[in-house]
Amino acid sequence: MSKREYIFTSESVTEGHPDKICDQISDAVLDAIMAREIEMGPDARGSVEDARVACETFITTGLVVVGGEIRTRAYVDVQKIVRELITEIGYDRAKYGFDAHTCGVVSCIHEQSTDIAMGVDESFEVQRGQATDSLDLVGAGDQGMMFGYACKDTRQLMPMPIYLAHRLAERLTAVRRSEVLGYLRPDGKTQVSVRYVDDKPVSVEKILISTQHADGVDIDVQLRPDLIETVIKPVFEQEGLSYANAEIYINPTGRFVIGGPMGDTGLTGRKIIVDTYGGMGRHGGGAFSGKDCTKVDRSATYAARWVAKNVVAADLADRCELQLAYAIGVARPLSLLVDTFGTEKVPVADIERAINEVFDLRPAAIIRDLDLRRPIYRKTAAYGHFGRADRDFTWERTDRAQALAAAAGHKVLAKA
Repeated sequence: MSKREYIFTSESVTEGHPDKICDQISDAVLDAIMAREIEMGPDARGSVEDARVACETFITTGLVVVGGEIRTRAYVDVQKIVRELITEIGYDRAKYGFDAHTCGVVSCIHEQSTDIAMGVDESFEVQRGQATDSLDLVGAGDQGMMFGYACKDTRQLMPMPIYLAHRLAERLTAVRRSEVLGYLRPDGKTQVSVRYVDDKPVSVEKILISTQHADGVDIDVQLRPDLIETVIKPVFEQEGLSYANAEIYINPTGRFVIGGPMGDTGLTGRKIIVDTYGGMGRHGGGAFSGKDCTKVDRSATYAARWVAKNVVAADLADRCELQLAYAIGVARPLSLLVDTFGTEKVPVADIERAINEVFDLRPAAIIRDLDLRRPIYRKTAAYGHFGRADRDFTWERTDRAQALAAAAGHKVLAKA
């Protein structure tokens, strides 16, 4: 029987990429509102549960525009949030292409539409007298379909191409921030191509790093050997992988001095494939950053990853993709679909039945089980929302794998 062989490629970007600056600003505003609401505590006017945030950011040469719909009791200083975040990223002087201290910051935030809010505040089930418990009270913040994915490519149960691209982007930022390579600037992109045989990764074929740098840096004499030694080598050694036979591309245009918002505009939500699985597995189209946890674009996508990861951790399948669908204002998902790509160890129908038994995928239950009403979101906005070892990334837990295996009748893990 012939083997199926192909190369799959995924990319990542650094925190100084214009789109990622916008994602981080949007999530920093969200975090500031949530932190202030928690600090204020509940009162007669409401509580943190009543806050609603949908914040987006646009950035270009010398200008940041923050807009959206927000309902909150809290006051947050948007100007201060923007300037402090961009300074922390490293754009703090004009010669880097952007100066956080002198750029224009425009806030166009207004209150959330009451027509949208009413379905979240009082769900369809409540309005029709069909609520069975308190978790039916919160309706989904929007309609749409959300996907979660997991596979056995890596110990984090992430596809190898996007996982490695993220780790290279993180390392690229680390050597800049620590001034190991002091001539680097904040903007950068990475890309990794992996060869698969019968859907299993067997080798890294190509590595691409494009990074903003100071004027006068020689790409071949200085930048290439420096990045191989301080970025590529440490990442691959840590992961126990070889890059010996990979083709390596470093700044293939030959120059990347003009970068960041001066080189390209940025916009919240424009890196949704970078944020998820690098194109392996489907995407429902909804962005995450700047959205509070009642927005199922964010919370249900996190939950879908949690479920898919537990399916694979339970050894019910080697690969799992979960689709959820919601209607605005309705608490219960409209549909749930599992695709295991022929790798299932038990019938897919049994996996779907087990998921429905072990997981409650109503928005209020997701928020409760993943503890999502916390100011944890800015750090999700760069280097991927999935596959990271951070205690606040609760959707990365495999805490229900045993229960899932038992519910699906997978006796091996259930007895372990």
